[in-house]
Amino acid sequence: MRGRGSFAGKKRKARKTAAVVHGLSRRFRITHPFHPRTGEEFDLIEYRRGWGRECVEGLDSNGKLLAVPLGWTDAGGGPDPIVALSAGKSFFRIEDLLLLAELLQRLRSAPSSDPPRQGPAV
Repeated sequence: MRGRGSFAGKKRKARKTAAVVHGLSRRFRITHPFHPRTGEEFDLIEYRRGWGRECVEGLDSNGKLLAVPLGWTDAGGGPDPIVALSAGKSFFRIEDLLLLAELLQRLRSAPSSDPPRQGPAV
């Protein structure tokens, strides 16, 4: 048969997103404290999973499509366990602080080709 290409006779892989999508609410709120639109609520248009990341998509009031990692929203069911346990006492998650510390260490140990910066003239 012509026109069927190399996929003829092959079965499609079943997608495992149905259970996740079924558990999502119809609206979601951005909860990440550093996102510029934190606190805003959107209608859920689609859930996507790819390359190890889960995202939700929604439309803002201007009809513009917005894609946000699922973990930055309340759509996944519950709050981030670290945020819930900190009860508002910490602005940072430990895993993020560890990544920041690693980045700073790499920057400090990297050879610098630029001359040292001078502070602003007072």
